[in-house]
Amino acid sequence: MIRMSKPVRRLLFGLLFLVIILALAWPKIRPTPSSEASGAPAPAGVRPLAVDGLVVAAERLSDRMFTTGSIRANEEIEVHSEISGKITSIHFQEGGGVRAGDLLVKINDSELQAQLRKADYRVTLASDREIRQKQLYEKGGISLEEYEATLNELNVLRADVELIQAQIAKSEIRAPFDGIVGLRQVSEGSYISPATAITTLQDVDPVKIDFSIPERYAQRVAVGARIEFRVEGVVESLVGTVYALEPRIEASTRTLLLRARSPNPGRRLLPGAFADIVLVFDEIEDAIAVPAIAIIPELGGKKVFVLENGKASPRIVETGIRTEDRVQILSGLAPYDTLLVSGVQLLRPGLPVQVQVLPP
Repeated sequence: MIRMSKPVRRLLFGLLFLVIILALAWPKIRPTPSSEASGAPAPAGVRPLAVDGLVVAAERLSDRMFTTGSIRANEEIEVHSEISGKITSIHFQEGGGVRAGDLLVKINDSELQAQLRKADYRVTLASDREIRQKQLYEKGGISLEEYEATLNELNVLRADVELIQAQIAKSEIRAPFDGIVGLRQVSEGSYISPATAITTLQDVDPVKIDFSIPERYAQRVAVGARIEFRVEGVVESLVGTVYALEPRIEASTRTLLLRARSPNPGRRLLPGAFADIVLVFDEIEDAIAVPAIAIIPELGGKKVFVLENGKASPRIVETGIRTEDRVQILSGLAPYDTLLVSGVQLLRPGLPVQVQVLPP
């Protein structure tokens, strides 16, 4: 039998006591995997975590994209004359409104008027002759051939009158549509030709908005799609409707050109202005949408945490369309659920939470 000294026995007893203490304390002090990796429930007695919450509610959600474009007049022309001549009068005010058919500029037509009077006299003489020849023909005094020659001569003279009248009409420059005239580039007495720009005419109510979208969105847009846009100097957001699409993709930019129309009462929108545009692809009524920061990606899916009995409870969710900061939830959440939207990376199943509900 081995006999140990008293100091050795004390040392052995101390080591044995220490081993027993460590064995009893090990279940409480051993390290645990993170809640995100293991999904293990929180141990009892943990202090509640202060987080923000949001009561889930159905709302209107729009699937949209952002782009830029330009404002165009509904109708716009540069006013020119069809003939050369001297301006005798100007009948519009710069920047003023005109109606379709209003006279804008009159060109000297005195020579044409003289030709018209001469032609009218010749028509009158030929008409009297045709009447007499017709009476003679009916009595057998002349042949049908002689009468038809007289009638043809009359018709030729009438056509000459119509030609002169058409030339006179070209000396009167009229507005082809309702609109606003621009600044004039000529004065009374100016000699102009068809190449001379007189002024501009624009119909600015409604206005058109031209913009392009990447070709990957070409199949998602159609006539009738709604846009929202903003321009410099106009505080509120404006709306328009797509009414035409270019039937091809622009090869150099791989984009599709679209054109929308928007009302412009008060002429606040000016052609040529730059526009920030939101194209709305789809609008969903009664959609459940949550902040993107509340969604936690997982292998093979996504989850969120909701409040249940004062504790964090995970929910597997299926997502839909995404906007700038919100994501549509197709399944996994219901109205009136309290969604936890802050500290989501610290949450784990069963963790007590103290929720401050944010306003909707």
